[in-house]
Amino acid sequence: MLLVGNGRVITRETENRLIENGCVAVKGRLIHEVGDTVTLMAKYPDAEFINAYGGVIMPGLINAHNHIYSAFARGISIKGYAPKNFLEILDGMWWTIDRHLLVEDTYWSAMATYLDCIKNGCTTVFDHHASYGGIRGSLPAIAKAAKELGVRTSLCYEVSDRDGEEKMRDAVAENAEFIRYAMDDDSDMVKAMMGMHASFTLSDKTLALCRENTPDGIGFHIHVAEGMADVYDSLRKYGKRVINRLFDHDILGRNTITGHCIHINGIEMDIIKETDTMVVHNPESNMGNAVGIPPCMEMMKRGILLGLGTDGYTQDMFESEKVANVIHKHVLCDPGAAWVEVPTMLFRNNAEMSSRSFDTIIGSLEPGAAADIVISDYDPLTPMSAENCDGHILFGMSGRSIVTTIINGVVKMKDRELIGIDADMIMAKCRERSGAMWGRINSR
Repeated sequence: MLLVGNGRVITRETENRLIENGCVAVKGRLIHEVGDTVTLMAKYPDAEFINAYGGVIMPGLINAHNHIYSAFARGISIKGYAPKNFLEILDGMWWTIDRHLLVEDTYWSAMATYLDCIKNGCTTVFDHHASYGGIRGSLPAIAKAAKELGVRTSLCYEVSDRDGEEKMRDAVAENAEFIRYAMDDDSDMVKAMMGMHASFTLSDKTLALCRENTPDGIGFHIHVAEGMADVYDSLRKYGKRVINRLFDHDILGRNTITGHCIHINGIEMDIIKETDTMVVHNPESNMGNAVGIPPCMEMMKRGILLGLGTDGYTQDMFESEKVANVIHKHVLCDPGAAWVEVPTMLFRNNAEMSSRSFDTIIGSLEPGAAADIVISDYDPLTPMSAENCDGHILFGMSGRSIVTTIINGVVKMKDRELIGIDADMIMAKCRERSGAMWGRINSR
């Protein structure tokens, strides 16, 4: 038995509670009981005790759309790279990087990313991978890193026609084999989806092949209308908008994640809602790529399940929340926008999206839920309650305020000390592998 107490517990149950001097009792990989510290310590006197020292105890954070392979881009300088639009960013930066990623590079980029997730209190990651320099075996390499560091994850490979039919078929096969692997894994720590890049790099033949290789109950993870090129391509080639095309290919549904959805219209939103398809907003990436901002407030109003991701921009979900909060106020010229919607994306909707992939309750501190728990050292200077805790989190917390991270009942970081993880070795290896990759890119 493990007790995590002496802090303000934010439960994130259906009816959110804040328990002063609260405590969470963990038994195995699940939460056993939630209550006040004095009572639970008396009830379980032999339990190991983790002291929050008055900080905030809350469920581990969830990143609903990430790109682990982007880790090795930090600080890179590519000869001749001076993009003027989104397509030039894709080809000049991201596709260039993924064409030079080897399987071992993928593994170490995953180790660095999951390590950063632990430090920032992100305990569940939905990743969308691409490494056309080493396709086969890349998803098992990421899964190996996730298991070694103990992070809960859902993986897929980004199918695309951009590098030819042979590599496209390898990408579909990589997804299909990993889906079978994940279906046989009973740990509830690794799940799989069928990944696809975006409509404008996917022919009808490729969409059909992806559909054929995706078992019932498994969803798709695909970029949708991130840039206008995706919309124009679909209209020119197929006479329909992107969401309509995906609907016709039976790609949408309650287990499917559509990333971005920036340039969609009302009819497409109706289809997304009718099919109960999930959408993930990635504010920092959208701003960095200058592709626009999705109609998130309208999607929320229509009841679409809209979550929050980072698109690989950061592993700090609080940072993504802060940017989402201000950008929608700015775009809509409405200071009242996003106060409720963005915390709902991060804390409610990301948890609901996870429940469609994982078997255990995630994102809530309640009996029977996954023991994914984080502690922030945040000390409120004003009264804090269940009603105003989102405001405290928005303005008072960041990823680096996380001091303790517990995943699946296992303590991964305690009082900012990593447990059983050689971070220095991981970072040194990443510098070695990324430097070699940069050399391959600039020697072209």
